[in-house]
Amino acid sequence: MSGEPFPAALALPPEFAMIAQPLRGAASTVGAPTIEKETRSQEELEVPWNVVVHNDPVNLMSYVTMVFQRVFGYPREKAERHMLEVHHKGRSILWTGMREPAELYVQQLHGYLLLATLEKAV
Repeated sequence: MSGEPFPAALALPPEFAMIAQPLRGAASTVGAPTIEKETRSQEELEVPWNVVVHNDPVNLMSYVTMVFQRVFGYPREKAERHMLEVHHKGRSILWTGMREPAELYVQQLHGYLLLATLEKAV
């Protein structure tokens, strides 16, 4: 060991040397972190939520059908029915239920690059 904190191959360029070194003798201006707990009213959690997919001009109809099958486990016929509703009406409610699973479905649909939103069921 040469006493260096990193092997030479991993060393930072000289212009970053000051950033990598802790300040000596400087008082910290950062206080203890504040932990905030996310709170939602019980009513907000219990109200049913809709997962809505909106039409876009990019994705192929076959791709959208496949995504509905993968994310929701729908049979092909049901997935195609929802896809056609999105195509003709501009949107389709794919799932209704508790908020947390609905948020997960929206995130999964975003992962497939579909435009999806969450809204309170009426």
